[in-house]
Amino acid sequence: MAESLRDIQTRLGAVFEENAVEEKASVPLSFGNEPTAIQAARTGVAICDHTHWGRIQVARSDRLNFLHNQSTNDFNRLKPGEGCDTVFVTSTARTIDLATAYILEDTILVLVSPNRRAHLLKWLDRYIFFGDQVTLTDLTEQTSTFSLIGSESSALLQQLGLDDLSSQPYASHRLMTLGGHVVRIAVGSGLALEGYTLTMATSAMATVWRLLTEAGAVPLGDRAWEHLRIEQGRPAPDRELTEDYNPLEAGLWQMLSFDKGCYIGQETIARLDTYKGVKQQLWGIRLKSIAAPGSIITREEEKIGTLTSLTETEQGAVGLAYIRTKAGGAGLHVQVGDTEGDIVEVPFVKHERVSL
Repeated sequence: MAESLRDIQTRLGAVFEENAVEEKASVPLSFGNEPTAIQAARTGVAICDHTHWGRIQVARSDRLNFLHNQSTNDFNRLKPGEGCDTVFVTSTARTIDLATAYILEDTILVLVSPNRRAHLLKWLDRYIFFGDQVTLTDLTEQTSTFSLIGSESSALLQQLGLDDLSSQPYASHRLMTLGGHVVRIAVGSGLALEGYTLTMATSAMATVWRLLTEAGAVPLGDRAWEHLRIEQGRPAPDRELTEDYNPLEAGLWQMLSFDKGCYIGQETIARLDTYKGVKQQLWGIRLKSIAAPGSIITREEEKIGTLTSLTETEQGAVGLAYIRTKAGGAGLHVQVGDTEGDIVEVPFVKHERVSL
């Protein structure tokens, strides 16, 4: 009997979260190697299991125009083999999720956050009107996704006989064969670190994981991913992406098109951009000691922001926070609950327009 992915991961030291919600029940919380895995993601190559993330297929002839109208990026410029990050927002431009879309010949594959899959399927379905040639299919249970993270990711793939995609634009993707299985390999790790996103059928995931780890990829659990997410500044649903914030405040300027015309939330986003109406911005923060997410951030006893995420690193506590724009940004010294901190830049976040 073939060894399952869970068996392989357990043999590598995986610990799974007890009493986890169903979508995270099979996700390794830790491999007991956090310092090693995090360092591999920075300077070598790590592999993270993102099978619990949602995968939604958008099909039929109106698929490109549909996503073009329902999210912030310009889909009508994209061709098969290309892709992009995009943000789903409400009619008032409040954030729902940060997603990545890959354009295939006849469909579009959209990778979404695990705790937004069901919501997005229902939300998108509401905007399919009579006569629209669009269908949505949840492929999450039939497929799997791994992230390769680190500067040696390309070398590892070449070591396994796969094509070098390192010179290709972000979210470019190609079908390749690994261990006898077809795998879609896309440029981008999901962080502001080099790497790739691999998507395959569930029947292939055990073989692909084994081959990648045997080739030198260091297993990285969900706890270490959260550490890197915060350190890199990638906003997450229920933390930095909520109905309290819009994508400009969240620093997702690189996922917004200001020229493509009408889409859900476009009027609000255009007005914020035109009239410089971004009242708060997402920043990194380095703290002297631990503070709880949700802690109020003050300067000279005046509230200027809120701590949204926190993790501990070898250099101390690091977090993400929304800071009032008029208060300043990087270099600002602040009070966070009972401790102090300094506002810092994080690589995933932008604070002004980015050319697409």
